Amino acid sequence: MQTTVFHTLIIGAGAAGMMCAARIGQRGHRVALLDHATKIGEKIRISGGGRCNFTNRHLNGHDGSQYYVSQQPRFVRHALSRYTAQDFIRLVEQYDIAYHEKHKGQLFCDGSAQEIIAMLQNECAKGKVTWHTGCQIEAVARLADGGFEVRSSQGVFRCTNLIVASGGLAVPAIGATPFGYELAKQFGHSIIPPEAALVPLRFEHWQQHGFDSLSGIALPVRISTGSGKTAMAFDEDLLFRHKGLSGPAILQISSYWQPGQTLHINLVPDCDLAEALCNGKNGQKIQLNTALKSLCPALPERLLDFWLNQADFAPYAAQKWADIPNAVLQKLGNSLNNWTLLPSGSDGHKKAEATRGGVNVKEIDPKTMQSKLQPGLYFIGEVMDITGWLGGYNFQWAWASAVCAAEAVG
Repeated sequence: MQTTVFHTLIIGAGAAGMMCAARIGQRGHRVALLDHATKIGEKIRISGGGRCNFTNRHLNGHDGSQYYVSQQPRFVRHALSRYTAQDFIRLVEQYDIAYHEKHKGQLFCDGSAQEIIAMLQNECAKGKVTWHTGCQIEAVARLADGGFEVRSSQGVFRCTNLIVASGGLAVPAIGATPFGYELAKQFGHSIIPPEAALVPLRFEHWQQHGFDSLSGIALPVRISTGSGKTAMAFDEDLLFRHKGLSGPAILQISSYWQPGQTLHINLVPDCDLAEALCNGKNGQKIQLNTALKSLCPALPERLLDFWLNQADFAPYAAQKWADIPNAVLQKLGNSLNNWTLLPSGSDGHKKAEATRGGVNVKEIDPKTMQSKLQPGLYFIGEVMDITGWLGGYNFQWAWASAVCAAEAVG
């Protein structure tokens, strides 16, 4: 079988892989991208509802570690300060790709995510990158001279630098596999157990309690989980589904939630409802349901009616607000300000947008992305134990880690 020699081989032609290959190629080195998929950049294509939330303005060169989940979140600091959101925005603007900011710094294409894929492919073409798609990797071995040999369905490749950009386990339907973790283990690396992140959550007895009837309702909430140093909270939108909860609030908190932990959801985050109900009732002739609608204008009527239909509150819903005991009003207010739920699990990798866990970053140099155990071996993007928040943070990690590795090899 024919052997082809490259300066650098990159396994995985997603966001991080393409960015890295383009940079290395444009520095004059011979580089190849290998991917088992035939369609390239599928995760980019489906991201952001097809418009690709390609970065976040909050990653402006200051410490971005607060936006990442990892056993070592500070690992991201160097790469994110070296290649910022503004650096990627400049690249996007060079290609005249129109974009807009949605909220909280999130940037999306006006048109289609395909524009980002085309831009990266064009950058790779500038670097004369060699592509091997639909390429099944059969074996990877260390050579006596310190390089690597990769045996594949498309031939044998040798290289000085091997960069693993094979991603995590999210969305297996578009090709996610544990390949990167297996390769890392082969070369002595430890793996933080991978779990679904940025994923909808499920709850036992959801339908028995009638919550499925609220499917489609969305509203802004404050959601929290954990306690002490592990406590985390987000102000985001919540979406009721037939089988559980989703929306940005749930996706964000899912990256921090651990099995057995409860979630606390404040459905009326801008009002202490128990206090407002008790203090405002004197002399009021309106019914409780009318009072609640005036105190909680953001609360969808269908949700409010459902809440008042619960056994504890149903007898009072049509009563005069002024006549209802404070104990009942406090219970009602607290139930809406601190709805406490115990998730039974998540929708898993199939519906996740990212993976929590991965190659242990303690064994990787944060300035170069090179393995501390195997010179010439690098890891970039989501294959590592680095998971960004929803909102463009994972893409910026892909770009930044790719640039660090590219600069290190060449």
